[in-house]
Amino acid sequence: MARTFLIFIMTITLTTSLFADVLSSILESKKIRVCIWPEYYGISYIDPRTQELIGIDIDLAKEFAKELGVNVAFKESSFASLIKDITTKNCDIAMFAIGHTEERKKHLSLTTPHLASDVYAISSKSNRRINVWEDIDKAGIVVAVAKGTYHVSLMQKSLKNAQLLIVDSLHAREQEVEAGRADVFMSDYPFGIRMVEEKEWAKLIKPTSVFHMMPYGWAIAQNEPALLEKVESFIAAIKHDGRLLSAAKQHHLEPIVLSE
Repeated sequence: MARTFLIFIMTITLTTSLFADVLSSILESKKIRVCIWPEYYGISYIDPRTQELIGIDIDLAKEFAKELGVNVAFKESSFASLIKDITTKNCDIAMFAIGHTEERKKHLSLTTPHLASDVYAISSKSNRRINVWEDIDKAGIVVAVAKGTYHVSLMQKSLKNAQLLIVDSLHAREQEVEAGRADVFMSDYPFGIRMVEEKEWAKLIKPTSVFHMMPYGWAIAQNEPALLEKVESFIAAIKHDGRLLSAAKQHHLEPIVLSE
């Protein structure tokens, strides 16, 4: 009888552990696991000189962890592996300016956006065929995009004359343009600013009018109402008390911050 009762208690404990909500697990372990993409300038970026993680979402992840009273553990992810990393519980939350795409909404809970960026293009200074936005969608032009980013489906729909080149990584799209195998690659404001600051060969091509404004937030697993409520409360608070705007200024992202 005692053995049967013990087995019953162990089964209940195991079942509770397996189905514990993410917020409870975070609070119990005193640690929140945050997925980031460490190549996202201004957002979640490893400074090559100091090897320090910097960016607005790094600062805000630390601030969120402090409010929860837990430590933060950053885990490397990417746009290509984002959905898998969240749904397989490799991390509790992804905080690297996640674009609100329809595909991601099918699999993840996306938070209220705190940033929004239009699309920008990067070409090389030596490329004489690309000078303004209207030069991009022309016959003979090669436009590079990185697999896993929303730029793939966007440019598949948008380009009528130019050739689309889908490469395996964001670094590969830079290489294609620098080597002259592609004329431009598509990016956003934070990454575009990084390119012109760090790469002597790069030039930024801005749209002459709004091309495709994309809201950015964070992502968690679906059906986690307790964690989602905590995150949404945090976003509302940092917008109201100025912490979001302050972090945006520190990383030169004021033009894309959504502080209201």
